[in-house]
Amino acid sequence: MDKRAIGIFDSGVGGIVVFKEILKNNPNENIIYLGDTRSFPYGSKSKESIVELTKKGIEFLISKNVKEIVIACGTATSQALDEVKKLYDIPIIGIINSTVEYVKQKKFKNIGVMATVGTIRSDAWKNSILKQIPNANVTNKACALLAPMAEEGWIDNEIAVLTIREYLKELKEIKDLEALILGCTHYPLFKNVIENELKNNVEIIDTGEILSKALRKDLLSKNLDNKELNPNYQIYLTDTETNFKNVASKLLGNIVENLKLAKI
Repeated sequence: MDKRAIGIFDSGVGGIVVFKEILKNNPNENIIYLGDTRSFPYGSKSKESIVELTKKGIEFLISKNVKEIVIACGTATSQALDEVKKLYDIPIIGIINSTVEYVKQKKFKNIGVMATVGTIRSDAWKNSILKQIPNANVTNKACALLAPMAEEGWIDNEIAVLTIREYLKELKEIKDLEALILGCTHYPLFKNVIENELKNNVEIIDTGEILSKALRKDLLSKNLDNKELNPNYQIYLTDTETNFKNVASKLLGNIVENLKLAKI
């Protein structure tokens, strides 16, 4: 048993979706969340910048004595995960590998991926899927506006509907599309809108849900799970003058009541 906290790192409010799923599947775990709201958005930044920002986030969480770190950010996972895993002697997981394993288990062949511009540019999702499923057909869709809209709380208004409709045009033309991966952790906030627009049997894959279950297995296999009750949650932001609290409160309630400023 290990009572130390799980560390979660994201560029903003998207990781709160992952936080919620981790709570569901790991109810005894203490959690420390870091949102790099000062540097948001990551999707338009260079790989070098994303790696440096991710390193700072990980070092902050390590300073809090966490036992494992979850990179709850599609862009940071796609462009920084491999780099930071070489640098730090602590388990670090991202949103891609566990999701690709799930897709492989489900035997999906025609797959869509919605993600940030940076993630799509890296081809991380496509390469990871084809490595596991060589005969898969992967259609990428860069969605530059969705993460900033999520940060503003524009997740179910008319603007959200029209934006999602535009981004889905190409994907809706794929006759045999079986699965749509929401490759940015902000995107599950739009899941209802996406489902209403697709209106078919496409499975919409929430990477946070898949990751939280993979984390549970990982903790158990390493005997790192916490068996005590009454877990503690801490949320740090690099800039507290944001709309983070309003959006996050809808998912986590009063857990986000007392935000702390992280100096990294």
